[in-house]
Amino acid sequence: MGETIAKNKKAYHNFSIEEKLEVGVQLLGSEVKALRAGRAQIKESYVRFIKGELFLMNSHIGILDTTHAYYRHEERRIRKLLLHKKQLAKFARAVDRDGMTIVCLSLYFNHKNMVKAQIAVAKGKQLHDKRADLKAKDQKRDIARAIKEY
Repeated sequence: MGETIAKNKKAYHNFSIEEKLEVGVQLLGSEVKALRAGRAQIKESYVRFIKGELFLMNSHIGILDTTHAYYRHEERRIRKLLLHKKQLAKFARAVDRDGMTIVCLSLYFNHKNMVKAQIAVAKGKQLHDKRADLKAKDQKRDIARAIKEY
């Protein structure tokens, strides 16, 4: 992974991640320029199948002040994700299983300076699972602090 543009920290809290995949994102020129300026937010974004293709929904890419009115993009438009057919079929089978969904974990520039999204097949967590994870995280932090002070 290269330079990170946006991360979805909520996804790790609300879902247990099963399988990750790097995919391309179909963007407009003004969107790429806005991403280079760090104007992205994917906290409430999700991924949906529409007519056999994957799309990133509800992701916000802001508009730069220098963008001409003719080239302005819609900030919350639906963006197509670029995958191979085998990967699409694999993700479709995973979503068909009970309680599985696809979430976007991060947007970043790869080593070739192309915008990529990291998506994952995930299963929603129950409230007690979230509490258990927070408790384990606190215990790890306390142990690390005790070792450091010792």
